[in-house]
Amino acid sequence: MGLHRVYFSLGTNMGDREANIANALSLLAREVGAVTRRSSLYETEPWGFASSHLFINACALCETALSPRRVLQATQQIERRLGRREKSVGGVYHDRIIDIDILLYDRLHLLEPGLQIPHPHMRERDFVMQPLREILGDYPL
Repeated sequence: MGLHRVYFSLGTNMGDREANIANALSLLAREVGAVTRRSSLYETEPWGFASSHLFINACALCETALSPRRVLQATQQIERRLGRREKSVGGVYHDRIIDIDILLYDRLHLLEPGLQIPHPHMRERDFVMQPLREILGDYPL
């Protein structure tokens, strides 16, 4: 069976933001699969809540043999390992050490409890779309 292409969004607005992204990418490579593309880092305003802390956002492409559910579990474990304690629930957002979202998994359309692919809000968020476009290459959006 071939490898799957998974595009991720990464964001952080606490601590050493560049190190947080670098650490998350390193753990993605180890736990999910080879990181074959990564975007530049983008500094952005918080989205959906007020904070004095600016975000750094990026996108990455991994090649993986893992299922979508297993990829989600891996990203949640990485977030916890890097110090994230709370997830955004019910549209309530807050400062975070790291946030890793699955944007695309091959051309899969999936709707399961706790997992929707493509990510349902990615197109309305410039902080996702700008770095994503940078690494998409010939992948149709």
